[in-house]
Amino acid sequence: MSEINQQELNELTRRYHQLLVSQQTLILSTATTNGFPNSSYAPFVRDQTGYFYVYVSELAEHTVNLLNNPCASILLIRPESESRNLFVRERAVLNCRVKEIKRDSEIYMQQIAALQEKFGNVVSVLATLPDFHLFALHPESGRYIAGFGQAFTIDVNNDNLHQ
Repeated sequence: MSEINQQELNELTRRYHQLLVSQQTLILSTATTNGFPNSSYAPFVRDQTGYFYVYVSELAEHTVNLLNNPCASILLIRPESESRNLFVRERAVLNCRVKEIKRDSEIYMQQIAALQEKFGNVVSVLATLPDFHLFALHPESGRYIAGFGQAFTIDVNNDNLHQ
């Protein structure tokens, strides 16, 4: 990959931020206790600290995996219908530490409210079900791919890109 100037990097950072805000769901990769990968998806909200929050049921394998292994990878990817070349769909991959948020915490109440604001009353129904868990996914590292030869490291502390 050739060196790019700061203006180009700023534009790519803007595109990365736009990808994040354009998505309502993320692809969630977890691992079973015996190491088998599992891919799924979940609706999410993201807070001002950069944490992603998912509210998922124990009936889903990914929830059991998250309860047993506090690591996950998430993928946010431009839809096929909006991509010019399917070999290089714009995407961000973030490796995350995962923490379950307890129901009696202030963060739980805040994020359930954020989920309800984004996704509607279905969240208040789900919140009454005992098998649903709220997880915070804290990005520790990541890559943003904008196209052929355009892969950048995501500085998860400030949401900027680096070559």
